[in-house]
Amino acid sequence: MAEPVLTIEHLTKKYDGQHVLSDVSLQVHKGEVIVIVGPSGSGKSTLLRCINALEEIQSGEIRLGDRQISAGAKDLPEIRQKIGMVFQSYELFPHLTVMNNILLAPTKAQHRAKEEVKTEAMTLLTRVGLADKADSYPRQLSGGQKQRAAIVRALCMHPEILLFDEVTAALDPEMVREVLEVILQLADQKKTMLIVTHEMQFARAVADRIILLDEGKIQDDTTPEEFFEHPKTDLARRFLQSFEYARTNRTIPQ
Repeated sequence: MAEPVLTIEHLTKKYDGQHVLSDVSLQVHKGEVIVIVGPSGSGKSTLLRCINALEEIQSGEIRLGDRQISAGAKDLPEIRQKIGMVFQSYELFPHLTVMNNILLAPTKAQHRAKEEVKTEAMTLLTRVGLADKADSYPRQLSGGQKQRAAIVRALCMHPEILLFDEVTAALDPEMVREVLEVILQLADQKKTMLIVTHEMQFARAVADRIILLDEGKIQDDTTPEEFFEHPKTDLARRFLQSFEYARTNRTIPQ
């Protein structure tokens, strides 16, 4: 098997002396979609933030390829360009149009030609149904539109891995599907992704692997079929019983 895109070894993260993540180890390979589920407060979002060095860790190691990710690393800005992160709160600059939000990092951090990035951005905005919103400001967009714009912004950096942190949590129910459809399309394009979500039907549809995190530890790491149809632990069974999820075959948006 090829070398993993992302490697996490014995990761420990504490807040005020309390373990949030404890001895977490994980490998992610190219084209793999891993969905992280678990109760609120189990450390899911913290794990994504540690991967991007938005949180300092107390012990362990995180590597993108063969490059170590750490808060004090001199090459951290360069490494972060290879890790696309999409937050539940969008993080769009309110004073910039959608297009200028997308252009900012590729032109400033990667020094790419503005017209080249603009052409790519328009192609992606068209693909996610936002071609007519390129010159709009975030305040003029719905929540679902903001989130799709944030995904395009991440994609324009050509990341090696995409991190999605509860990207539908702040959306009204009718806006959730439009965002999830975009992520399903990315999965079909074999984008490497780590996704934190409470959307169980979506998790089953998109994941190659399901990771159950609880009390800062990986309690299960298995296929969607095993997780949903044949949960191996009492914890997994209790977790699934707390959701109403539809047992449907995967439907790929056209």
